[in-house]
This record gives sequence, C-alpha cells and structure tokens, in this order.
Amino acid sequence: MIKQMSEKIVAKIEKLSEFFGSFSSWIILVLIFSTVYEVFSRYMLNSPTIWSFEISYMAVGCIILLGSALTLKQGAHIRIDLFYSNLTQKKKNLINIFGYLILYIPLGIWLTYQLFLYAYEAFQTGEQSGESAWNPIIWPYRLVFSLGIFLLTLQSIAEVIKNIATLKMSSSNS
Repeated sequence: MIKQMSEKIVAKIEKLSEFFGSFSSWIILVLIFSTVYEVFSRYMLNSPTIWSFEISYMAVGCIILLGSALTLKQGAHIRIDLFYSNLTQKKKNLINIFGYLILYIPLGIWLTYQLFLYAYEAFQTGEQSGESAWNPIIWPYRLVFSLGIFLLTLQSIAEVIKNIATLKMSSSNS
C-alpha cells in the first residue's frame, strides 16, 4: 500500500515537472520573436524597441526556472562525476538521498518561501523592473522564481522516494 501511494505521488510530481518543462520550452518562441523583432526594428527601421531586452531576460529566466524540475527528473543536471560515476548503485542512492534530504530540500523550502515573499512585496508596492524605459511590473517574474524553486523541490522529493525504492529493491534481491 505504501509502495502504491509513493508511486502515485512520484507520478503526480513528475507529471507536474513534465508539464512545466514543456511549457517552458514554448517560451523559447517568445524569446525568438522578441530577438528577431528587435534586430529587425533596430537595423531595418532604425527604431529599437523599449521592451525587447526585458522580455529576453525574463523569458530566459522563466525557461531555466520552469524547466529545472524536468531537467532533474531526466538526470540532466550537472554533477561532479569524478568519484560518483565509480560508485556502486547503492552508494549513489545513499548520496542522492543525503544530498536531497539534508542539503537541497530544506534549502528549496526556504527559498520557495522567501522568493514568494519577495514577489508578494513587489506586488504590494507595484514595484517595476527599473531596467529599461518600458519598466514593467516585476512581481509576475518573481513569482515564477518561487514556482520554479517549488517545482524543483517537489521533484527532489520524488527523487528521494525513487532512490529509497531502488535501495529497497536491491536489498530484497540480495
């Protein structure tokens, strides 16, 4: 029963990671359009935009933040493999569990909360970016920060569950 429940939790978390990862890939179209339009407008019409720079850095930030959980699910985050790649699967699972439980998950929870407060403060004050003449409100972008870290933290929890399941399977097979 616990195994089925943990499998359902992992499946739901991974579905969420896949949804936001796929969504973030579509943001690339916004980035492409913004960049192409800026180049065309600047060099062909001699009329640069006031918004392209901010759209570009916000789009890149959203792509990275919303795609990070899917990247973790796929095992594509960068890690130092100098020693890790030579370890047994059991030791890799133990290191992963320790890393997620002791290092990342507490940090992820704290960061999610702090970034949410950061976005909420910008919402309350109507804070604007201050980066260009366009000067858009900044709270939606900051809210994506919080959401991205939250999704990464959820995926880290799923990774812990999967690593524990792998350890249990290998110990029952021995």
